[in-house]
Amino acid sequence: MNILIFGGTGFVGINIASALLARGHTVTLFDRGALPRAATQAFARFGGALDVVEGDITDTPAVEATIGRGFDAIVLGAAITAGSAREAADPQSILHVNLMAQLPILTAAHRRGVRRIINLSSGSAYGAAAFRHALLDEALPCEPVSLYAVTKFASERVAARLAALWQADIISVRLSGVFGPWERLTGVRDTPSPQMQIAAALQQKQAAVLPRPGVRDWIYAPDVAEAIAVLIEAPKPRHGLYNISTGNEWTALQWGKHLADLNPGFVCRLARTNEAPTVDLHSDADRAPLSISRMADEFGWRARFGCADSAADLNEWWVRHGEGM
Repeated sequence: MNILIFGGTGFVGINIASALLARGHTVTLFDRGALPRAATQAFARFGGALDVVEGDITDTPAVEATIGRGFDAIVLGAAITAGSAREAADPQSILHVNLMAQLPILTAAHRRGVRRIINLSSGSAYGAAAFRHALLDEALPCEPVSLYAVTKFASERVAARLAALWQADIISVRLSGVFGPWERLTGVRDTPSPQMQIAAALQQKQAAVLPRPGVRDWIYAPDVAEAIAVLIEAPKPRHGLYNISTGNEWTALQWGKHLADLNPGFVCRLARTNEAPTVDLHSDADRAPLSISRMADEFGWRARFGCADSAADLNEWWVRHGEGM
């Protein structure tokens, strides 16, 4: 298939592109940011199967012209993952990119007969409800709080309504805490994963100090990519919304200690009394895990990577690609 990824040079987009190219698909990345040099080198073996279009998702004529080239599927992944400071200072840009830019894409895709659209949402859409339930399934009523969470939840509802009106194939996916290859600071993510911060401390030869262990059903980006590929290739998914998670919980601290075991001299630990942490977990409490029954029961999909093996894989990835990042 010929597949277009908006936000394609972001770290999740690059992982999705990698999985799709490996499966023999043709991929176009649309983003205002360039591919990292390491990704350009890694994708060279796919030749003409990969195209990169530099553009802004809020530029409707550029978006429509790109969709007009003709695609079988679109992944809608461009977003500003905003922290509270950006929310207060520039709410308009967050809403414009995360929500309002969605409509021209969906409209153009419908007009051009795109077979399937995957809308990347977030587990943050559960909002306050995530701290009152033991397990978060797709039918649970959501109470999003942050502007990022509000826009992601709204994007799901807009997609679902237009899918019903147009009889279109639009699927939203809620991603758990994602980390992995190609993650970097790009100016649109104010909340880098704890794992990225821990890996950065390793590169800077500093200790990674956490405020608490950080329990979550973390998911490795290559696993997210495989799940998206499954949904793109599936003949007729039964649902319009799927959680994507490992289905297991472990701590950021455990992950960092596995990374430390692979790099003698590196330390990952909890902050001592009155010591300032160097790793930001971006919340004061740990939310419940996402249910993965829909993905597992319908497609037999489960994440391949857990705590220790994702640390080992990312460590090896840094050895291969760190220079080009």
